[in-house]
Amino acid sequence: MDKTLKLRAALLSCLLLLALVGVWHVATQTTATGGETLDPEYAMLMGLSADSQKSGGFPTPAEFGASALGHLASPFYDNGPNDKGIGIQLMHSLWRVGAGFLLAMVVAIPLGFLIGMSPLLYQTLNPFIQVLKPISPLAWMPIALYTIKDSTISAIFVIFICSIWPMLVNTAFGVAAVRKDWLDVARTLEVKPLRKAFRVVLPAAAPTIITGMRISMGIAWLVIVAAEMLVGGTGVGYFVWNEWNNLSLNNVIFAVLMIGLIGMLLDLMFAQLQKKVTYVE
Repeated sequence: MDKTLKLRAALLSCLLLLALVGVWHVATQTTATGGETLDPEYAMLMGLSADSQKSGGFPTPAEFGASALGHLASPFYDNGPNDKGIGIQLMHSLWRVGAGFLLAMVVAIPLGFLIGMSPLLYQTLNPFIQVLKPISPLAWMPIALYTIKDSTISAIFVIFICSIWPMLVNTAFGVAAVRKDWLDVARTLEVKPLRKAFRVVLPAAAPTIITGMRISMGIAWLVIVAAEMLVGGTGVGYFVWNEWNNLSLNNVIFAVLMIGLIGMLLDLMFAQLQKKVTYVE
């Protein structure tokens, strides 16, 4: 039954995708055939005939497909600072996200353990967490650029500051929600605190911790695109902004699609990890 449901869902997804592509094709064909004749001087400047039609500039599915195949055929080319393949741009973005995310893990998970196990520490730090958590990560970018004076490290810092809060809160919640009778058994057996943390608390809180990591990764991948648009240089966010400045909507749409696919893969990775540590009582 589960396999049948998945097959039906996959079929409906394919049909929906075909319908969307069909609407895209009809919309772009209508725009292309309903335009006005180009000005002769403009047509000569652009190398077109005077009988050419103005279009909305939005590519057709066929044009987008040809452009996407070109990117996928050579994703790692490097022709200078402003002309790098999508593979190189994604690698730069993933490296920044990975560095900031790992730093957030190093800080958030141990601190979340301490907060979850100590009501006093929770009451002490909770006001600071509640004030800092709602601040947009990009609001930290001007401060980071002024103090750090390095665009790459500033972007990593922004990823760190946006990743830390979901992990911290979920870790503290997961640790605080560990069943009291399990802790009582560990206390009765005189289990040492460090052993109790790794053998009792961590396995019980692991699903909630992974959920926090999953949320943090989703936010980090969202933020890095916007951060790279601000700092420039390299990365998929810079690629989108640079192609927009070049009025290449084909490349912009392709980059947006790649951002979505990479984000989906990252989420699936944490979803599989969450399944590994989740147990049924």
